[in-house]
Amino acid sequence: MNLEKIYQQTILEYSNRKELKKEIEEPTYIERGHNPNCGDDLTLEVKLNGDIIEDAAFLGSGCAISSASTAMLIDLIKGKTMVEAEEKVNLFFKMMKQEEKLTPEESKKLGDAVLMEYVANMPARVKCATLSWHSLRVITEKYEK
Repeated sequence: MNLEKIYQQTILEYSNRKELKKEIEEPTYIERGHNPNCGDDLTLEVKLNGDIIEDAAFLGSGCAISSASTAMLIDLIKGKTMVEAEEKVNLFFKMMKQEEKLTPEESKKLGDAVLMEYVANMPARVKCATLSWHSLRVITEKYEK
């Protein structure tokens, strides 16, 4: 199986993660992201217990890339501190900007989200892949204040 097939299969699996599409009871943060180019409209909800992300989910609709990227993000941040979540956001944007290659250790911290690097070569789809990550960045900035 080649890398493109693995990428396509993984995107399909993550984009169909229905258990992550829900409202969280009493979320600590809610941040909406909208991509008018593709029609993606996703709201990321995060519930904290202290500084630990106890739960995260999303509502709305989006293309397979935005939905998959959001599911990957949620899997990465649940049970992590806000500082760890912010680190993952920064690594993700470093990867997507392609200005500097991620180290193997950094890639490992992103789990399956490293597959979104494939999208970095498709300018029209970068906004789809980064939509929920922008929302999480806003949430981490609100948390720091």
